[in-house]
Formats: sequence, C-alpha cells, structure tokens
Amino acid sequence: MPTISGDLVMILSLVIGSALVILEAFMPGFGIAGISGVVLEVIAIYAAWNTHGVVFALLLTLGVLVLIGCAVFLSYRSAMKGRLSQSALILNDTQEVGGAGEHPLASLVGLKGITVTALRPGGTVEISGRRVPAASGGDFMDKGQSVSVTGTEGDHVLVQKC
Repeated sequence: MPTISGDLVMILSLVIGSALVILEAFMPGFGIAGISGVVLEVIAIYAAWNTHGVVFALLLTLGVLVLIGCAVFLSYRSAMKGRLSQSALILNDTQEVGGAGEHPLASLVGLKGITVTALRPGGTVEISGRRVPAASGGDFMDKGQSVSVTGTEGDHVLVQKC
C-alpha cells in the first residue's frame, strides 16, 4: 500500500531534480545543479520503486531519460540557433580574431625586423619599433639577426632570415 511520505519524497525529488537538470542544460559545464538534479532523480526513482514497485520505477526512469534528452536537445538547439547562440559564451565561426576580420599582426607581414632574442625556434623580434613574439620555420637564429615577416600564426609572427 502506497504511503504519503514515499509519494511526497518521490514527487518533490522528481520536480526539483527535473528543474535542476533543465537549469544545468542551459548553463555551461556540468556543475552542482546538474549533479544535484541527477541525485534527486535517482532518489525519486528509488522512492517510486519502494512505494509502487519495479514497473512504476522503470516507467519513471524512462520518463526521466526522456526529460533529460529533451533538455539536452533544447540546450543544443538554443546554442546553435536560439538566444544562447547570440551570447558571448559561444564562439561562432563567423566571429573573427580582432573583430575586424583580420589578424592583429597581419599588418607586419612583409616588413623586416631584427631578432631581440635568439629564436630556437621561438622568441621575440622587433619590427618597426614594436616587439612581438615570433617563430622561425624551425631554424635557429641568433640574437641580432635580420629577419622578414612571412605570415602570422596564433599570437605570433612567422619569420625567416633575410
């Protein structure tokens, strides 16, 4: 015979756990809300098993899995097309480094400079009075070597001997 306390634990655990799982689906990472929600869902399933039997617990488990699947689907859809895709938390392919669509060091390509430190193969060069991180194509270069900028990669310029 079902008990009121078992049903109350099951219902509260199910409602609060579901809310926490849905909340976690829209927050980056897997944190306390998600872990707490899953624990409460397991408690709800256990209470259903104790109160109503195995079949009811299995049906509740299926319902919980469908709910979690829907929450993941909705958060994925929101991340791709909805309001979440417009936020700064997600970088899209259309967003460019530097905001203008051009690499911040691209203006240095073709200019000549001098190595401030030895490049083994990374170090620092000075180009037009500006010190920037640089890397050679694998060649080691001594300090004071004349170089020309051939390209950019990440946060540094690529250089070769003049």
